[in-house]
Amino acid sequence: MAAVQQTPVQQTPVFEELAVGDVVAEQEFALTRDSLVRYAGASGDFNPIHYRDDVAATVGLPGVLAHGMLTMGFAVQPVVDWAGDPGRVLDYQVRFTRPVVVDPSFGATVTVTAKVGQLDAEARAARIDLTVSFGGATVLGKAQVRVVLG
Repeated sequence: MAAVQQTPVQQTPVFEELAVGDVVAEQEFALTRDSLVRYAGASGDFNPIHYRDDVAATVGLPGVLAHGMLTMGFAVQPVVDWAGDPGRVLDYQVRFTRPVVVDPSFGATVTVTAKVGQLDAEARAARIDLTVSFGGATVLGKAQVRVVLG
């Protein structure tokens, strides 16, 4: 009989143990052109700037771009994982500042760092500030997630 591997139980963060400036999560996301095609199929966003270099070039883009909502979606995932429950996310906002260009051969790697930006003791909530970067440049500005910790 094969051994069953158990996944460790995610512990809910303890509000009292947090301090402004704490890094609560870091993660890298690798994107490929295949990732973009799969996201297009799931989302229904078949804009050709997300999969055709010639179309991207004709509208003045440096190459095929990752979908903004795909970038926004995976950027919040480390915070959801840290919080232990997507229902703890009260609010999530970003500004799109730069595109993520996905190279046909090498893809793109986006880095996400989540840091405590503010604590609200009365609401037992934390504002988590995200730094989302690609190629050394920030791609999502003012990216903030408000999380309740109960």
